[in-house]
Amino acid sequence: MSQWDMDSEDQEDKPFNKQYMKRMIGYLKPHKKVMVVVGIIVVLNMLLSLAEPLVIRYAIDKGMVEKNMTVLHIAGFMMLGIRLFSWLFSFLHIRMINSTGQRILYELRQQLFNHLQSLSFRFFDGRPAGKIMSRITNDTNAIGELINGGLITLMMESTHLVGIIVILLWMDWKLALMAFTTFPFLYLLVSRFRPKVEGAWTRSRKTMSAINGNVNETIQGIRVVQAFSREQVNDRKFENINNRNRVAFMRAVSLESMVWPLVELIGMVGTCLVVWYGAVRVIDEALTIGFIIAFINYLWRFWGPLSSLSKVYSQLLSAMASAERIYEILDTEPEVQDKTGAKAMPTIQGRVVFKDVSFRYKPDQADVIRRLNLDVRPGERIAIVGPTGAGKSTIVNLLMRFYDTTDGSITIDGVDIKDVTLASLRSQMGIVLQDSFIFSGTIEDNLRYGKQDATAEELENAARSVRVDRFVDKMPERYATQVEERGSKLSVGQRQLLAFGRVLLSDPRILILDEATSSVDTETEQHIQEALKQLLHGRTAFIIAHRLSTIRDADRILVIRDGEIAESGNHDELMQVKGLYANLYYNQFLMQQSLALKVNGAS
Repeated sequence: MSQWDMDSEDQEDKPFNKQYMKRMIGYLKPHKKVMVVVGIIVVLNMLLSLAEPLVIRYAIDKGMVEKNMTVLHIAGFMMLGIRLFSWLFSFLHIRMINSTGQRILYELRQQLFNHLQSLSFRFFDGRPAGKIMSRITNDTNAIGELINGGLITLMMESTHLVGIIVILLWMDWKLALMAFTTFPFLYLLVSRFRPKVEGAWTRSRKTMSAINGNVNETIQGIRVVQAFSREQVNDRKFENINNRNRVAFMRAVSLESMVWPLVELIGMVGTCLVVWYGAVRVIDEALTIGFIIAFINYLWRFWGPLSSLSKVYSQLLSAMASAERIYEILDTEPEVQDKTGAKAMPTIQGRVVFKDVSFRYKPDQADVIRRLNLDVRPGERIAIVGPTGAGKSTIVNLLMRFYDTTDGSITIDGVDIKDVTLASLRSQMGIVLQDSFIFSGTIEDNLRYGKQDATAEELENAARSVRVDRFVDKMPERYATQVEERGSKLSVGQRQLLAFGRVLLSDPRILILDEATSSVDTETEQHIQEALKQLLHGRTAFIIAHRLSTIRDADRILVIRDGEIAESGNHDELMQVKGLYANLYYNQFLMQQSLALKVNGAS
């Protein structure tokens, strides 16, 4: 069963959280002045609305019953004025609240995005990108909808409700109590169905998160999907997830569509009681027809805010589920961050020392790196080889401070890397990965990624050094060519050369090549090897490679096995030892020979 079919996070329903609500309301604090103005407009609009039934009563009792046309004319103009001012006030408050809501939504998204960029690698390990994307899109939208529509509705309808109750009791407390006899039934109905509606909307939003994750995964791996003809299997898988979302959404809607009509039915029962009792008193001439019509008008307006507030509660539950997931991210502190008093890293000369370094990814797991000791001279080229999972990439990840060591220390030029700021450390280091990430934009944008202020001459020199100019010169727009998302307009080799150019232009003092040539063809690799001579000159370099032929010229080769240095020396020394390195080298050599013979035989 895949993570999309059963995710423990998505299956857990959690109760309403008052703290989250306080934090959401906290976003309104910078906009207090606007909210005060909106509040005044809402109160004025409420007073106008509450005056309308009294005008109707006046028109009936003093105009129609007494056949006074002047009164009817006055009442008509008063109704028109009330409607015009109500429209104006509604226009103003809707415009102001939506403008404020969009600012809050902008601030929340920006805060979330900025925080995501500060989080350490461990946070992203095992968290699907689609679900993280859902936090910035769907979950922030849910909070935005609550602030835009829910809170203003809550403010309007609450004041409206209080005003109606006061007027009903003032007009005739006996009729008011008659109408209020249905309240206990309303309370029982809402209290019974509230947990079900809450759980239904929570499940609906979580299944939507699963859809986002699955779609993102499929798009990212579309080449593999098509290569293995997995389209039909993926269709069925997505159909299952999509259907779960449909069922969850329809259950939530069904519950709501069953609850609110019942609320209105209870309200109608209260209205019928008022009509019956009011008719009796009109017959007894204790009340007038205009009075009863005005009272019923207020009563209908009474049930409207109750229904609206109930729907706002459902909207609130949806926003609470989203807030829980958003604040889970915002409350996660970066594991790797600048410590108090961290200073800028001085200009790096390049001596790197690992002293008794151990590391594990999780507290309950075994060490991936075990008491590693390594002393690298400035300008030395260190090659790191070994079986898959031996800990090669972990070593350079620790050097870049993508993770912090569990035990031991790493120093550069005698300075512990935990004592300096991350920005000053990483700005003097460069890394090229096996699958280098190319960003949407132009070729020039990607080259300048690590050095925005590079001159045109510096950019062209770097491109020429790593042979980027050879394919750029064939493009009509040259360095202004758009490469699209992940560099989809470029070949694998071109993307890799562009990544080398990006690193060379940033002029790092320590260079890390993590399988940087394993995904390119032989001809491109030759270009890269030529470029590496200039790229590596004067820099301390760590080179992780599966192709052992690419690291023969390294000053020192470390053979990593089970998180430890099993062998160390240059190529000739390790070949003489006839140990693990020699065995790996001979196996690759024989494999290449066998492949060459097959190719020649086929031709």
